[in-house]
Amino acid sequence: MAPRATVDVEFSVRVTKPGPAAISVAAAHADTDELTVSWHGESELVEFEHGTRAEVFELPKGEHRVSYHAERALGEAEPEPVTRADAAVFTRPSRYCPSDRIAGLVPPELYALKSDRKKVDTIVRHVHQRLSYVVGSSRPTDDAIDTLLAGEGVCRDFAHVCITLCRFLDIPARYVGVYAPGLSPMDFHAVFEAGVDGLWYVFDATHLAPRQTMLRISTGRDAADTAFFATLGCELDFLGSTVFATTDTALPHDDWRELVALD
Repeated sequence: MAPRATVDVEFSVRVTKPGPAAISVAAAHADTDELTVSWHGESELVEFEHGTRAEVFELPKGEHRVSYHAERALGEAEPEPVTRADAAVFTRPSRYCPSDRIAGLVPPELYALKSDRKKVDTIVRHVHQRLSYVVGSSRPTDDAIDTLLAGEGVCRDFAHVCITLCRFLDIPARYVGVYAPGLSPMDFHAVFEAGVDGLWYVFDATHLAPRQTMLRISTGRDAADTAFFATLGCELDFLGSTVFATTDTALPHDDWRELVALD
C-alpha cells in the first residue's frame, strides 16, 4: 500500500466586528477531508488556479474555533508544465518579491551560469547559507530585500528571497503553502516552485522537511496570495493555532540536488 499522510489543524479567533472571512487550509487532492467550524452558517467555496481552495464564511461576533482533518495517499508526482500565463505572471515583481529592486544583492556567480537548473540550485544553496532560520525574527511586512539585509527569517522569508532572485533572472517562480511532515517546530510551511526546462519543481532553502511528503495547500505570487485565514470585512483577534502533519511510514531522505514535483 502507498504511504499516507494525515493532517490536523485547529485555530481560534475572537470576532469583534462580524463579517466575511476566507479559510484556506484544504490539502490538495485529499482522499478525505473535513472542515468543522463552531458556529452555524453556510459557506461559499471559492476555487483559484493551481489547486487553491477557500471557504468563505460570515463570521458572527464572539469566539470561534476552526478544525480541519485530511488524509491522502502519497506518491511520486508528475511535474506540471509552465504555461504562457504562468510565465507572464510568475516572472513579475510582487508585494513581497521585489525582483525589480534586488539587482545590488544578486550573487555575482549567477550571471555566469547558463542553465536555469544550475541557477535555481545556486539560488537555493546561496539562500540556505546566507540566511539563519530564526523563529519570530521577521515582521509580516518584510519583503525579500528586508530579509536579505537582516540575514535571518522564517520559511516564508526564505521562499520570498528565492522567488525574487529567480524572477530577477526571468525564471518563473511561485510561492506555495504546504503541510510538511517532519517539520520542527510543526506549523504551516512555505516553499517555492521554479520553472526548470518548462516544468514546475519544488524547492526549499530551509531544508527542514522532505519535499516528497509535502502536501500543497495554496499557490500564488507570494504570501499575500496564500494566507490560510484572511478577513474580508470582519475584525478579529487571532487566538492561536496548532498544526500536525504526519505520515504512516518513515520520512524519506531528501537529496536536495534532485528535482521533485509537488502534487
